[in-house]
Amino acid sequence: MLSRILGFVRDLVVAHTFGANAGTDAFFVAFKIPNFLRRLFAEGAFAVAFVPVLTEYKERRSFAELKLFVDHVAGTLGAILLAVTLAGVLGAPVLAMVFAPGFIGSEGKLDLAVDMLRLTFPYLFFISLTAFAGGILNAHGRFGVPAFTPVFLNVSLISCALWLAPLLERPIMALAWGVLFAGILQLLFQYPFLRQIRLFPRFIPAPKDEGVRRIGRLMLPALFGVSVTQLNLLLDTLIASFLVSGSISWLYYSDRLMEFPLGILGVGLATVILPNLSKKHATESPQGFSHVIDWALRWGLLLGLPAAVGLFVLAGPMIATLFQSEVFDAADVAMSRQSLMAYALGLLSFILIKVLAPGYYSRQDTRTPVRIAVIAMFANMVLNIILVFPLAHAGLALATSLSATLNAFLLFRGLRKAGVYRPEPGWLLLILRGAAASAVMGGVLLWGVGDLASWLGMATVDKVWRLLIWVLAGAASYFAVLALLGIGPRHFRNSAS
Repeated sequence: MLSRILGFVRDLVVAHTFGANAGTDAFFVAFKIPNFLRRLFAEGAFAVAFVPVLTEYKERRSFAELKLFVDHVAGTLGAILLAVTLAGVLGAPVLAMVFAPGFIGSEGKLDLAVDMLRLTFPYLFFISLTAFAGGILNAHGRFGVPAFTPVFLNVSLISCALWLAPLLERPIMALAWGVLFAGILQLLFQYPFLRQIRLFPRFIPAPKDEGVRRIGRLMLPALFGVSVTQLNLLLDTLIASFLVSGSISWLYYSDRLMEFPLGILGVGLATVILPNLSKKHATESPQGFSHVIDWALRWGLLLGLPAAVGLFVLAGPMIATLFQSEVFDAADVAMSRQSLMAYALGLLSFILIKVLAPGYYSRQDTRTPVRIAVIAMFANMVLNIILVFPLAHAGLALATSLSATLNAFLLFRGLRKAGVYRPEPGWLLLILRGAAASAVMGGVLLWGVGDLASWLGMATVDKVWRLLIWVLAGAASYFAVLALLGIGPRHFRNSAS
């Protein structure tokens, strides 16, 4: 929660300092490339391959074998990351043209993106090792330290935007330096906690180690399966680079607002249940395995559905309150609102993907999600082409939401057909109650917030208070209706342990 709130502050500072223009478009591309690779490899394929194997070593092997496995993974991963990082820095011009082909022909924009990418790409090295350390801590039930670590990224970017930018010839370059500093800080923060559990790694490259080879085999298909959402967002950026200047920034700011509930609910649930599911699988407890998934899905529904409704209705007021300024004007607010509303339609699906995918990875099945991911990715590409012409950047966001819904449905159907998830009683009534409470909340918010024009002319302080009041009113109405319909704390209490 703290990390996401500081993320809001970070985006607010960036929007008020730099606006939405060619410079911010260049930075978001330069940041998105290593961030995409980080989510794909470090928090994506590597995490879902590493944690189940690590959990198996922890449950079934001696501590000495566990420590040697950690050393070998650290050395092999570190060597690969170093090679990839050097290639990325040297190949920055090619990467910038591949990921944002619309920048070609706009020399100033392309050159700026390349210069920034040479600073931001090493972030991949540091943050991937940070994710490796976080995976070890999560497997040992220490979720707080990895969850707090992203705070340093936000603090670094805010600090550089406020104090480094005025000192530079090209102020926007301060954000690229902030990304690099953040990677170093995040890695340094993790390792003292590894010493506490006696798993501070020695970096011993051992690509032929049994455990390392298993991780490699699991990672290859997981590259697609776990990160289809990121691939879809990257396709959005690629196509948006051909649209009017500001399109990438509008998508970025709306995506960041959508990431707030997704990060707290979806990522939080996935982080907690992956080691638990891996443990249930390793100890051969199918009933417990199914219960963990059922518990997480109930959380996802009861909190994700109202979050999606609230994000859709409050899209304009939220963007106007957080980002509107002299350099992020009313037109930018209106454009960002369109894409945020489109992303909100897929929020529940994004959360469900985070919950359902660990049901495969914890069983070391990375092939099934690949087939599902490929289907969803092709659907996204087709929908992008269909929707970008009538809806421009908002069409790209809508295509991502629709393909995420398809992805979630196929993942759910796969778990049911495999017999590893058996829904517990009461689901139909739970869905009806959650939908009814969300509808009432949506009606309250629609009645209360008014039209967007009234927000655009309001003082910032007034917008903050008004938004806060209606967010609290919406939450109160939702939980009040849930209580009247018989949904109470007991529906949230069953743990994933």
